[in-house]
Amino acid sequence: MIYLDNAATSFPKAPHVADAMCHYLNSVGAPVNRSVYSSAMEVGFQVLTLREQLARFFHFPHDPNHVIFTAGATASLNQAICGYLQSGDHCLVSATEHNAVMRPLTAIDGVTFDRIPCDEEGFLQLDALPSLLKPNTKLVVMAHASNIVGSVQNAEAMGRFCHDHGLHFVLDAAQTAGHIAVDFEKFQLSALAIPAHKGLLSAGGVGGLLLRPDFAKTLKPLIAGGTGSQSDSEQTPTYLPDRFEAGTPNLPAIYGWSAAMTYLESVGINALRAHELTLIQIFLTGLQALPQLRVLGTTDLRRRVGVISLDTGIYDNAQLSYQLEQQGILTRCGLHCTPSAHKTMGTFPQGALRFSLGHFSTKEDVYCALEALKALCV
Repeated sequence: MIYLDNAATSFPKAPHVADAMCHYLNSVGAPVNRSVYSSAMEVGFQVLTLREQLARFFHFPHDPNHVIFTAGATASLNQAICGYLQSGDHCLVSATEHNAVMRPLTAIDGVTFDRIPCDEEGFLQLDALPSLLKPNTKLVVMAHASNIVGSVQNAEAMGRFCHDHGLHFVLDAAQTAGHIAVDFEKFQLSALAIPAHKGLLSAGGVGGLLLRPDFAKTLKPLIAGGTGSQSDSEQTPTYLPDRFEAGTPNLPAIYGWSAAMTYLESVGINALRAHELTLIQIFLTGLQALPQLRVLGTTDLRRRVGVISLDTGIYDNAQLSYQLEQQGILTRCGLHCTPSAHKTMGTFPQGALRFSLGHFSTKEDVYCALEALKALCV
């Protein structure tokens, strides 16, 4: 099997992720913030350790207790968007946003938004930003890289723009976390949404929301309940992380995520990026022999991640994906929960065929995928 669907979820996972999850389930089993016996204290220490690991990895300069655990990047984006925007507010988003942004945004009564246009390679046209601003513009939400285009947006430039205009800036790093450097401080972010199960090489069901303190104070929690703290009160605690972590978190996944972060920190983001760039170059070079397939996004290696989608034109995406699967090559076809991006790139409603590389993808995997495409696209 050649797994090339890492933009959906990474496979295989980092070493020791499964072991760490089994350790919690088989040998620990205690809750967090509810008890003071030794195994419960171990859980509390592990949860704090992961907050600190994520703060280091993403250059988050604030208290690690402002690293909030959620059910995933979608839940993180919902908290940032729906917890902040109110009726009468205006928001700016990229023209390639995922439904994890667009569906929460369209569900808030009285909130309006505009899409920042993109060029033919999927890059935001930043010079259009001033004309899109309104007196009630409060927030900018941007996918760092689209899950179909793969082109990496200039988050540093967007951060400067938001800072200069008094806007909060939320970055969706679902396709960049663990692939390229994501710097919370340099990007001048208000919030960073990340999933554990993609480039961070861990299990699903858990994600993070890194919150700048001033932005955190403006957010209304979307879930209320027990936190194990201030149990004498029926009001939600005001301090973090408790304010945004009601209920019992996914502790097996947190144990696994910490193991994955230990591995990623040992490898280093530069090595992770170098490996992916090698594979992207092989893939894009090989696709030049198939001019009937249009590559979405940029061919500039320095400005993309390993999400490579093809507009197959005369071929049916689903049929081609199925034929690849018969040869053991696993891809994803369709609209990828991103109709806005496909409309922007001219691939709506047919969608595209997506190959997404991961840390454990190999040169041999890429060569096999290219040979299979050449044989099918004749």
